[in-house]
Amino acid sequence: MIRIHLPTRKLHHVCIRSAARSDLPALEWDGELRHFHRLFADTYERVEQGDAVIWIAELPDAGLIGQLFLAFRSGRPELSDGVSRGYIYGVRVRPEYRSRGVGTKLMLAAETELMTRGFSFATLNVGRDNLKAKRLYQRLGYHVVAPESGHWSYEDEIGIRREVYEPAWRMEKSLNHV
Repeated sequence: MIRIHLPTRKLHHVCIRSAARSDLPALEWDGELRHFHRLFADTYERVEQGDAVIWIAELPDAGLIGQLFLAFRSGRPELSDGVSRGYIYGVRVRPEYRSRGVGTKLMLAAETELMTRGFSFATLNVGRDNLKAKRLYQRLGYHVVAPESGHWSYEDEIGIRREVYEPAWRMEKSLNHV
């Protein structure tokens, strides 16, 4: 068995940037997230329409190590209404890079984007059992505002509709006091 020991210090050479179409295959993390292929492609179409941004965290020699999706407008105005609320979702950091500042850098990029566009609130949903992520969001100034049923669906890479149930907490942060 080979073990890789990564330093516990923060990663300072991480590049946070908006995704390009050519980044879509890398969002699937070597096939681990292949079932989201259509979801990623649909989100990128929204990027091209100006309704979303996909942020990625990249490390030289390691490639894409994190991702975050940001919707400016959706069918749920309490999450994103195109005017005052933006919705952060799909925040992922590869396990070997967690707790090293990557998630925080992605979140700050999303919040900066929202503030630049004149939004007043950032919203997100976090799984009720994802205590580590919830603590990160609380440390960044988010607070729970409502329970979420966690029922949603997507079409997988071969066209099968998948139903998901992951109870969550809706959290928000005022960007006016940042």
